[in-house]
Amino acid sequence: MNSRKGIGMNAGNQRIANAVALTLGVTMFMFGFLKFFEPFHSWFQVQIANSHLPAPSFAMGIAGELSIGTAFIVSVAARARLGRYRQKLVVATCLGLILNMCVATYVHLQPSVPAGVLPLGIKPPIIPLSFLALAVWELVLVTRLRAGKSLAPTEER
Repeated sequence: MNSRKGIGMNAGNQRIANAVALTLGVTMFMFGFLKFFEPFHSWFQVQIANSHLPAPSFAMGIAGELSIGTAFIVSVAARARLGRYRQKLVVATCLGLILNMCVATYVHLQPSVPAGVLPLGIKPPIIPLSFLALAVWELVLVTRLRAGKSLAPTEER
């Protein structure tokens, strides 16, 4: 196997992983931050109430989005300082996002939650499932990078 090509592919995968993490971080932080303002605040309250989630879910949802967003941003901005702890941070953050998106999917699927209070007014859980898929992709990228594997096939010699 050509080891140089494997190293090059890992560098490319690292750039992709950083871009995905930064995209997820900025987006999740923005979603959490917007919930402090109207009409997003009221919409989120309706989502929680109409999906019969416990009242603390409102604060936990906002805190979850803000902390997940912050953790992804920190994982990219301070990657050199985090060193070997970076992968653990990204894995934990991806798992948190997957859990968060499972709850969001549940909310989208509740018949009593109107489309008007959901992101972009889209009732099918397209947005949460898309973010869930990105979190899984980031998880795969980071764990494969840690294992020294490339996602692209390498040439055998």
